Amino acid sequence: MPRDTLTADQIVRAAIELLDEEGLDGLNMRTLGQRLNSAATAVYWHIKTKDDLVRLAGDAIWAEVELPDLASTDWRSAATAMATSLHAMLNRHPWLSQAFGSHLLYGPGKARHDDHCLAVYELAGFDPAEADQAAATVLIFVLGSSLGTAAQVSLTRRLSRGGKDPEAVIGETVAKALEIGREFPRLRGRLDGHSASTEGYAAAPERTFEFGLAAILDGFAAQLAARTQ
Repeated sequence: MPRDTLTADQIVRAAIELLDEEGLDGLNMRTLGQRLNSAATAVYWHIKTKDDLVRLAGDAIWAEVELPDLASTDWRSAATAMATSLHAMLNRHPWLSQAFGSHLLYGPGKARHDDHCLAVYELAGFDPAEADQAAATVLIFVLGSSLGTAAQVSLTRRLSRGGKDPEAVIGETVAKALEIGREFPRLRGRLDGHSASTEGYAAAPERTFEFGLAAILDGFAAQLAARTQ
């Protein structure tokens, strides 16, 4: 694809696809150029550095997060929808969770999300400073809840690139962890019946995300209700 017909948006979309497939370590301008049937120099003409590319790709996918109409829903439903949608987005693009720790990420996509999130908690009844705290609390929880998926994908990819069989290596590790865990009474009761496999290696118990989010929002609701008593 010639330089004059290639657009920054096309580059960013191709970068997202490559990041989804190969992760942060697999993203480079040469590989991206091949995907676009273009030379790496054509990519550099539009986007100067890999850091810029990760920033643009990371910001673009925030558009996938649902932003409920606050005129037609209550604050809790809106907060649940946004947090659930963000959690799903981070699981679709596990490299973004990793990028938070290695890149400076900003842009209109994330800003639009953050502004809407603040509006949700102001609708609930929090003042601006409290809305900041509420939004940050939920964001930190959602990011933390997505780390299991990111870790699983990153580990599997790293083992594969090292010439190892990820399923076999993780299975052996899980077997050793289960053996150790069964030495402790509460863990033993929960681990009985579990087998050594790669499934759920880094995953939390079923419906942990829903449980945690509800607990946080319950806490917000209790704080707000206490003010009216």
